Amino acid sequence: QVQLVESGGGLVQAGDSLTLSCTASGRTFGSYAMGWFRQAPGKEREIVAGISGGGGITYYTDAVKGRFIVSRDNIKKVVSLQMNSVRPEDTADYYCAADLRRTGSVPLFVNEYKYWGQGTQVTVSS
Repeated sequence: QVQLVESGGGLVQAGDSLTLSCTASGRTFGSYAMGWFRQAPGKEREIVAGISGGGGITYYTDAVKGRFIVSRDNIKKVVSLQMNSVRPEDTADYYCAADLRRTGSVPLFVNEYKYWGQGTQVTVSS
């Protein structure tokens, strides 16, 4: 079992930076992949970024490449999403998720993740 709690959301202006954090409890943190997803009103939940258990493999959706950075601290059991140069289209509820079945790869789809946080809202004003 894994419990995930996100924090760090809020209201920011376009061009600002924001860092989301996801703190995990339960099973050994470094043994599983983590993903960051977002869901905008009226849209499906989509992956934003992901990171393998050891942190050596990362994934970014095209819309955030070069702007967002995903990282993890396996001692503190925290995965972070640093969001730079945010845009109004980044406005969404952001969720972290865990896939306990995989260590060395990054799952890309919602149904591959069993454990989810409650989400944190990010609003970017223009």
